[in-house]
Amino acid sequence: MRSRRAQCALSLAAVNPAKITIAVLDRNAADLAALTRSLKDGGYRVLSATTEAQVEKLAADGPLNLVVKGFEGGNVDALSLMQRIRALCRDTEFILCGRGGSIEAAVDAIHQGACDYLTKPVDPAALLEAIRRALERQALVAEDPKLRLSLKRRSDPDVFVGTSPRMQALASVIEEVAPTQVPVLVTGESGTGKELVARAVHERSQKRSGPFVAINCAGLPDSLIEAELFGHVRGAFTGAVGDRIGAFKLADGGTLFLDEIGDLAPKGQGDLLRVLEDGAYRPVGSSKPVRADVRIVAATNRDLSAWSNEGRFRSDLLYRLNIVDLHLPPLRERREDIPALVQSFNLHFSARHKRRPKTFTREFMARLAQHPWPGNIRQLRNLVERLVVTVRASEIGADFAPAPEPEPRAAAADEILFSVRRGMTIDQIEAQLIRTTLSQVTSRRDEAAKLLGMSRRALHYKLKRLGA
Repeated sequence: MRSRRAQCALSLAAVNPAKITIAVLDRNAADLAALTRSLKDGGYRVLSATTEAQVEKLAADGPLNLVVKGFEGGNVDALSLMQRIRALCRDTEFILCGRGGSIEAAVDAIHQGACDYLTKPVDPAALLEAIRRALERQALVAEDPKLRLSLKRRSDPDVFVGTSPRMQALASVIEEVAPTQVPVLVTGESGTGKELVARAVHERSQKRSGPFVAINCAGLPDSLIEAELFGHVRGAFTGAVGDRIGAFKLADGGTLFLDEIGDLAPKGQGDLLRVLEDGAYRPVGSSKPVRADVRIVAATNRDLSAWSNEGRFRSDLLYRLNIVDLHLPPLRERREDIPALVQSFNLHFSARHKRRPKTFTREFMARLAQHPWPGNIRQLRNLVERLVVTVRASEIGADFAPAPEPEPRAAAADEILFSVRRGMTIDQIEAQLIRTTLSQVTSRRDEAAKLLGMSRRALHYKLKRLGA
């Protein structure tokens, strides 16, 4: 039995979708044909069935990665079939497709253990996307730890879910730009998902089989920037007791993601510009040039054009980086996507932490739609993960939503105020003080840190804890 279960998990290792086996069950001949055709067009190996007994036989004959089950009416009754199939292969995922579906039917399907629920007639693109999510969820809970580790990053929640025109337009631009070699600059407020976009560019690029290496430029000390980026040879400086590989070498044949590029020191800016212009670099202490086969994706929450005009960021480097600008809108400007994002995070973290997916009341979702989300996608993601892990109840109500932001009263021109409510802890007061300083006094973290009487590193750490 264990070998069969392992087979179910390990069958995901193949990149070729023809090695992914999907059983389609539907008593409606027309719907069965349509589902089968859509999956075959996606390149998958498809086995059709009209009865549950036939699906059981297929599972007994060989491992099934997925079962797509269609049914009529609003009554979702697949629990018994799921149990019988998973007795043969516990990692098999289920996608249910119903006619005349409703929110209640979808909730019922998820409660029974389905990975996704689609309404008939099923849109082929939506079906293939659901299959992709199901395979990634299967990889997360697979028994093979190496497989789970190798595919874990690919299954990050999708920041492009939803219906907002701006995100759909951004996704289209990524599809066009990713296969090229041009540098990409990802801009947007902190927490909008810039690294996820950078990974999306990498995974759709010609270098997707290579490594994805992320570097936080704000955390690079001035004295070590060159060594961190390009590496060094033994004896290059005091303390260099051996050779060290830099970020460019680690990312060779893949993508180097330079986060918070606006905080890169002037020396680092010059070093990076030379690599972009010459395509080569020298490890510290070495006279031998090394070719850089690396795709650069940079990200910032700064206005680099303004900083360039002020002389705080090199204009020539900005021109080289900003060939394509992918701008991520803040969550408050794409509120219509919040329900889809919540469900995406819900399914992702439920699979990761091996918990049953939650259901969310309308009152909870309404409260989320009204929240200002200063921490953007990261704040919403952290909220959903916390609820999945810590709340035992299956339903999440309005009591679990973030507290409403207090209405600010009119203040003098030189006066910035915030409210302290009864029962607030010191940590909550500090968090509100930090957010108020950054939103109403200065958006520059170095200035905010000075005003708050802490180091920039300490402020960065506290913002990370706040999900901002």
